[in-house]
This record gives sequence, structure tokens and C-alpha cells, in this order.
Amino acid sequence: MSDASKSEPIRPTINDVNRPFWDACARGELRLQRCRSCGHLRYPAAIVCPECLSAETEWQAVSGRGKVFSFIVFQRAYHPAWEGRVPYNVALIELDEGPILLSNVIDVDNARLTVGLDVRIAFERLDEALSIPVFVPAAS
Repeated sequence: MSDASKSEPIRPTINDVNRPFWDACARGELRLQRCRSCGHLRYPAAIVCPECLSAETEWQAVSGRGKVFSFIVFQRAYHPAWEGRVPYNVALIELDEGPILLSNVIDVDNARLTVGLDVRIAFERLDEALSIPVFVPAAS
């Protein structure tokens, strides 16, 4: 495996259903789908609402604030893109609005990462078209 492939980031699959999410991230905004029929706010993006099966949806800006619901710290890289980041955490973030996102908490020592930690959204820019949502401690 070449050194170039080791540094290549993992890129999400962007399609017609989730494109508004990724477009908003590129602008530094966190937007989630809200069902126009029942009001259910959801993540990940889906063609129909898991609550009422309506296909009517809109994209709503959310605060990007929440708490660490759960996390794990990886001590080895399971993909070459993460080799330079070991150890790294993968966290479930429960947003104040309810949905749970899978992400990383950055700018915190993994030993100090705790369930219930208040966090806020940040974005890791991979290139001009793609920013990945990550979280930082709300106090920072």
C-alpha cells in the first residue's frame, strides 16, 4: 500500500437522499431531516419517515449541541486513513434536539472523555466540497 493511500480520508457515499446534509456541512451548518407530516426529526437521512412512513420532508438547522451518549477509544487503526490518529475515539452524540449522530470528539484527551460530556459541533474540512461533522467539548 502506498503512502498516498494511507493519507486518503474515508469519504462518505453521497446520494440524492443525504446530499442536503453534506452540502450543509460544507457550509459549516448541521441540518437534519424533519418529517412534514408528523414532525419527527431524524438522522440518518431516509426516503421515508420511520415514524409515519411519509415521504414529505424538509431540512432543518439544528443547534449542534448535545452530550456524549457513548464512546469507545480505538488503540489501533482498522483503516489506513486512521493510522496517524491512533488512539482515536468514536462517539455517539445525542443532540439536544434528540437524534443521535456517530462521530468523533476532538480537542479532548481520550482519558478525559466521559459519557454525559457537553459537546458542540465543529467541522473537519477534508477539501473544498467536503466537511465532516465532529464534536468538541462545549467549554472549548
